[in-house]
Amino acid sequence: MSFRPTLDFLLYDWLDAESLNGRERFADHSRETFDAVLDTCERIAREKYAPANRIVDTQEPRFDGERVILPQATHDAHAAFAASGMLSAAQDYEIGGMQLPYTVQAAANSFFAMASVSIGSNLLTSGNANLLLVHGTPMQQEVFAKNEFSGRWAGTMCLSEPQAGSSLSDVVTRAVPDGDGFEADPLGPRYRLTGNKMWISSGDHELTENIVHIVLAKIPDAQGKLVPGTRGISLFIVPKRMVDTAGALTGERNDVALAGLNHKLGWRGTTNTLLNFGEGRFPVGGQAGAVGYLVGQPGKGLHCMFHMMNEARIGIGMAASMLGMAGYEASLAYARQRPQGRPVGPAGKDAAKPQVRIIEHADVRRMLLAQKSYCEGALALQLYCARLVDEQKTGAAGPGGVADDARLLLEVLTPIAKSWPSEWCLEANSLAIQVLGGYGYTRDFPVEQYWRDNRLNMIHEGTHGIQAADLLGRKVLMEEGRGLSLLADRIADTARRASAVPALADDARALTDALAQVQSATRAAWSTGEPRDALANAVPYMQAFGHTVLAWIWLDLAHRSLHGGNAAVTDPATVGRLGAASYFFRYELPKIGAWLRVVETRDPTCAELPEEAF
Repeated sequence: MSFRPTLDFLLYDWLDAESLNGRERFADHSRETFDAVLDTCERIAREKYAPANRIVDTQEPRFDGERVILPQATHDAHAAFAASGMLSAAQDYEIGGMQLPYTVQAAANSFFAMASVSIGSNLLTSGNANLLLVHGTPMQQEVFAKNEFSGRWAGTMCLSEPQAGSSLSDVVTRAVPDGDGFEADPLGPRYRLTGNKMWISSGDHELTENIVHIVLAKIPDAQGKLVPGTRGISLFIVPKRMVDTAGALTGERNDVALAGLNHKLGWRGTTNTLLNFGEGRFPVGGQAGAVGYLVGQPGKGLHCMFHMMNEARIGIGMAASMLGMAGYEASLAYARQRPQGRPVGPAGKDAAKPQVRIIEHADVRRMLLAQKSYCEGALALQLYCARLVDEQKTGAAGPGGVADDARLLLEVLTPIAKSWPSEWCLEANSLAIQVLGGYGYTRDFPVEQYWRDNRLNMIHEGTHGIQAADLLGRKVLMEEGRGLSLLADRIADTARRASAVPALADDARALTDALAQVQSATRAAWSTGEPRDALANAVPYMQAFGHTVLAWIWLDLAHRSLHGGNAAVTDPATVGRLGAASYFFRYELPKIGAWLRVVETRDPTCAELPEEAF
């Protein structure tokens, strides 16, 4: 995996991850321990994940009526990952963690996403356990979270329902108190759940001895009715198999039944399920209804769940980035060895001369450089967000402190961290297919699988449109726009520093202009105060916002590559990085003008076209 030098540059030269060792939480670590973790994960990904990527794509999960069958390669990869300790890498020593910076954990997980995204790095298991560390009771943390972090149990996130995909206000899964003494259960207030959940990744399998479902459901009111909207949604732990307070299996199945497997375009190695809760197939204590334990307060389920959803969104952004990177490396290797055509010159093409490799053609270089700018820029953004997580957890506290600023910046950047790679690294995968030509869409080469796997990420963990509405409708407005102001200050600081370097001065001006356009469009979109007007063009707004953020990232990377000066650059990696930055500013950033024009004018074309006109 030749992207390791790129990862090292981002981690150490740009983000200065080593400096985190000066903080008490990370004091036991050094560059050597960080590198050891990266080396271990790179080896496991190379030996256990990459060889299985095609296997898990062609040997999809199947249900024999009793259990889900997965290829042995998936079991071997999961066992190796669990044994590495990476599920709890960033957690406290007291619960079996390594107390690694999250920045390093995210960097290490990138190897698994690149090697086989549909085997993956147990994103939902760690997110599930992290949610319980924040919102669960001490007993729930001891029994459920710790067993997930150890790899003994797996975790899921159960939000969507067949009739309510992204519209969580329409959830109808019910949770009723399990008898008069329901509040006395040591694992938490005990309820019985009935309902159906759809699109549940890893919803059933035999990789672990238990699966911990985190389920959104509504508690009926005194009249037995469900409260409309999201106010009545609560959150529950629903284990596949019943457990006691020591974390031991009781031998009894919970009333959670696999109703079917979804067969997807990509991520085919991941079991994706429809689950029935409380249908009576596995009655607990002779009674129908899946047993669930309340997490947090009744009616506060979405507040708790967003902790996991935001973590998952950044994880999806990393997956999309690394799928793009995998396609880039495959198409680059192909372009370097595939002979076709002859150079264009004054004498025209001479058929008697030998063919040239396709990387010598300008258009192929354009496609390769586009991929490089998308994928390396996206990876940098993911690691920057991971560094913000460390700042939020270990930086100076208090209003306006480092930790609070990091929290708010992360709120604003999360929709971009999820959406931008899922759109533009997918485009990188499309370009990888194009580089290979006819071979690109055959299964003789892996690039078609990378595209299929990546196409799901615009839908995973909140669709593109939802991310756009979240960004323009909430994130840039929250706390009176302070998050947007913080981001603007950081962008302006990079532009100021880069403007002092003649080689970067034009790009610094272009970035300053782009930021001004985004700020102006934000004001214009909300000038009527009507959400319907503002959000009609939320996706073009998000595209422009994302391109501006990535231009900022690239300018900062270019400035760091030049060490703030103008020394002659000969190192190929640095030349490539500067070339990718130049490509982004010449070919990509100018696109924001078209996107923002419809935002500024609150163009009604899409919103007002009559249905019959379609």
